[in-house]
Amino acid sequence: MSGHSKHLPADERRAATVEAVVDLAAEQNPSDITTTAIAQRMGLTQGALFRHFPTKDAILQAVMSWVTERLLARVDKAAEGTTSPVAALEAVFMTHIDFVSEHPGVPRMLFGELQRPGETLPKRMVQTLIQHYGERLHRLLEAGKAQGELDAGLDVDAAAVLFIGTIQGLVMQSLLAGKVCRIRRDAPAVFAIYRRGIESTK
Repeated sequence: MSGHSKHLPADERRAATVEAVVDLAAEQNPSDITTTAIAQRMGLTQGALFRHFPTKDAILQAVMSWVTERLLARVDKAAEGTTSPVAALEAVFMTHIDFVSEHPGVPRMLFGELQRPGETLPKRMVQTLIQHYGERLHRLLEAGKAQGELDAGLDVDAAAVLFIGTIQGLVMQSLLAGKVCRIRRDAPAVFAIYRRGIESTK
């Protein structure tokens, strides 16, 4: 990306910056990523980087916007191509897993932002992403109950929390093991257990 980044139009330069940050986050603690490191990854000077992003927080905001747009668009598309709410839940689960596998720096950044003290715009953006994701899960879970696929007494709030928590658990296990490929390997069996817990027994 280095030499190529020096002559990109503004929009492409911003996109390349986001890509550089996501790549760096896969290799190191996101909180340790400096604007110097980002500029070096792109083959730019810090001055050139700051012409597009006045602060490091502005870069983080761009990254969070990128994550939100792409992840939600991908899970929406996955859910649309299914025949039932439970099939949609599985498609969303596996699509999310694929997204994390392709961009292992993303969950590290999301966790990092949520742990930052105080209120920051990037942190609020992560919270908004989780809220919008949760709303999608609620709709699918309610539809599953209405169609008799899911247990009539299912606590939808708890089921949504468990869905997200299950993905987070898989992410943490893959990070601890240092093997991103592990998340794809384990995901189908883990979802099968989740599915058995929420399905109607009738």
